[in-house]
Amino acid sequence: MKSPSNSQALAAQTAGEQSMVSQPDDVQSPAVQSLMGQALGGQSLEEILIQTKDMPWREKSLAGVHEKMLFRNEETGASVALIRFDKGASIPTPHLHSSNQMMFCLQGKYEYTSTGVTLVPGSFYCNPKGMVHGPTLAHEETIVVEIYDGPHYPQRPDWYDNDEDAH
Repeated sequence: MKSPSNSQALAAQTAGEQSMVSQPDDVQSPAVQSLMGQALGGQSLEEILIQTKDMPWREKSLAGVHEKMLFRNEETGASVALIRFDKGASIPTPHLHSSNQMMFCLQGKYEYTSTGVTLVPGSFYCNPKGMVHGPTLAHEETIVVEIYDGPHYPQRPDWYDNDEDAH
């Protein structure tokens, strides 16, 4: 296995052969197949195994926000990451995304303050492409799995000071 890097997924190889992760067609709905095909840009997905506990958190330019990038398709912008918000961290203004954003809360309490939508452990949140949401507040240290099926933002939000943080 290769060591993880910030913007690259790990490909597991067994006996020199690349394995593909897939399920029988009858297990995946047409919508899931279409979404995955779009997110992958028509590319095949290789099997990935990452020990996230061995990865360092990368601090983003917005205070109190950190990430561990688990998967990124540079062509489509699709990604899967662990995001950690320190207690008190906040996305300061309403914003929207260029693709669908999905979050699964592993720990903590994270609130969209304008609507009161609050993620707690076990919560799944889906924010459709183009829907304005935020600001947010982490009431305690919070870790979420964040998934985008395409590019994150139409343009870099002003709370980030570099392009990497907005991807």
